[in-house]
Amino acid sequence: MKVGLAFASSIAIGHDDSLEICRRAEAGGFESIWGGEHVIMPDAIDSKYPYTPDGKIPAEPETPIPDPLVWLAFAAAAAPTLKLGTCILIVPQRNPLILAKELATLDRLSGGRVELGLGVGWMKEEFDALGIPWERRGARNDEYIAAMRALWSGPHAEYHGEFVDFDPVTCSPRPVNGNIPVIVGGDSPAAIRRAANIADGYFPGEGDAERLGQLIQKVKQATEDAGRDPAQLEINAMFGAQFADPAAGLEQMANLGVDRVMVPAFFFAGPGGMDRLSEFAEKFVSKSDG
Repeated sequence: MKVGLAFASSIAIGHDDSLEICRRAEAGGFESIWGGEHVIMPDAIDSKYPYTPDGKIPAEPETPIPDPLVWLAFAAAAAPTLKLGTCILIVPQRNPLILAKELATLDRLSGGRVELGLGVGWMKEEFDALGIPWERRGARNDEYIAAMRALWSGPHAEYHGEFVDFDPVTCSPRPVNGNIPVIVGGDSPAAIRRAANIADGYFPGEGDAERLGQLIQKVKQATEDAGRDPAQLEINAMFGAQFADPAAGLEQMANLGVDRVMVPAFFFAGPGGMDRLSEFAEKFVSKSDG
């Protein structure tokens, strides 16, 4: 089972601390490192955050959230063996042609190490501030992915949809392996359908083992119903409450069929955090199958 370090960019934003967390993660045996995304944090948020009981995002206005693609470009050079992922990137907020170029460039620079973890967004206020329609963002997301895959597939690509429409164009460079793995985040029925239909991986936010297991079974069934092999859908899962007993938590995740455990870097924030990260890696990550 692989182990990724999630949200690393939010606890390391300067040169020295970013360099250290990347190198510590790589030395400790982590397989991947991940950055999250919010472009801005509105002062007033009425939208319900889907992953806490009270619907409040566990962040302050000044919580640092660097641009994940820029941060991962730094990480690519700092840790040349780690895979590089977004957890998650809000695809409907971006121009798909520009995003296709950015992702392919990062993938080329890193030797094919990029994975696109995505979501359609939960914070309407952020969409409003960016001037991007909130309505039908799921359909917009799916078209953007299809358009980017068309651009990555080869020269003279074209796409004609409701949200994206272009005649033959060429976007170069293209990803090393001709594509970038797409991981769909979210616990909703819509997220499960999206993962089953268009994704290479699934990343629910649920941490409770019983509910997580139910989500995994639902997405596997939906994938089979979509005519795809569920074994080809990589399951990622957040290592939250399991941190209280990491060894048991890793075993639990393996029994649920999780392919990659995502350990939040927030556990290692603050004084002495990098030493705790190395200790955790030595005790648990190096003993995983990743």
